[in-house]
Amino acid sequence: MSNDSTTKVLAVAAGLCVVCSVLVSTAAVSLRPAQEANKVLDRKSNILVAAGIVEDGAEVDVDSVFEEKIEAKLVDLTTGEYVEGDPDTFDDREAAKDPSTSIELTRNQDLGGIKRRTNVAPIYLIKDGGETTGVILPIHGKGLWSTLYGFLALGDDLETIRGLGFYEHGETPGLGGEVDNPKWKSSWVGKKAFDNEGDVAIEVIKGSVNPSSESSKYQIDGLSGATITARGVSNTVQFWLGDDGFGKYLERLKTDGLG
Repeated sequence: MSNDSTTKVLAVAAGLCVVCSVLVSTAAVSLRPAQEANKVLDRKSNILVAAGIVEDGAEVDVDSVFEEKIEAKLVDLTTGEYVEGDPDTFDDREAAKDPSTSIELTRNQDLGGIKRRTNVAPIYLIKDGGETTGVILPIHGKGLWSTLYGFLALGDDLETIRGLGFYEHGETPGLGGEVDNPKWKSSWVGKKAFDNEGDVAIEVIKGSVNPSSESSKYQIDGLSGATITARGVSNTVQFWLGDDGFGKYLERLKTDGLG
């Protein structure tokens, strides 16, 4: 058979495809444990950054700091009570897709545009010398182009914001992507999440906050050219702090104490 024959060319091409497929599949399978480990490590790192325990990009032993400073638990969002289970292996995204482990939100409820909310969610208590000094809540909601996933940290009064950070989103760089801007993220620190009546008050406004305004303690500067993303962040935070999010859990903590 000639080296230039169509049959031989097709046979070589087919053989090459098979070999490449095997190599790619083998690499994907062998790398999956490392990828999963890196995903868990990245999640822990973002939790620590949101709580202000470590600085973003700092070189630290994330696992050691996390073990010392964070206690993870699962919470029933309907009752606000802790439930049994392993928060390290619990997949809240998958749980939200399953009608047996989630609820469908009405249009009025669904401030964050997530459609379904899991019945159980992980939370992360901040530890300092044996004392609990705050709580970190996983949040997610719709921006302009994507769902933003992040963490919101509250201090020991359960009202003062310790930090906010998003670890996954697809917003436009330089516009909605400014949710990653360290200066903008730092503007959340010290703001009040609730007003004197206990209602969720924190919001991202259009334009800049007037520091002399009585409402400034509840307000965050808007994102220039990214009104929809800014509104999405505001709605997301308000949803998860409200009764359909972690509201009942936070009320229980205010009554019983952080522990």
